[in-house]
Amino acid sequence: MKRTKKWLVAGALGTAALWAQAEVNQVRVWAAACANCHGTEGRALQGMEALAGKDKDEMLQKLLDFKNGRKPATIMHQLSKGYTDEQLAQISAYFAAQKKQ
Repeated sequence: MKRTKKWLVAGALGTAALWAQAEVNQVRVWAAACANCHGTEGRALQGMEALAGKDKDEMLQKLLDFKNGRKPATIMHQLSKGYTDEQLAQISAYFAAQKKQ
């Protein structure tokens, strides 16, 4: 019986780790759409805004403002509408965790 419990606990922990990794990978997929303008991992080329290491709350507010039409944009207002508010929060957290250039 004890052996079965150990296997169940180990299986649950393994599943949780896989789920967490899948979530991280999904955020990276969403963030990859930003690379065209803001560079890989948010490290933009000259002339574009770098996202790496920026404050996640400020970044999220900008994204929400784009999404809701409160901030003018050329393309960001369209792109941001393709994500839920929670997804935008996860994307903001991802870029905030990246090292600055």
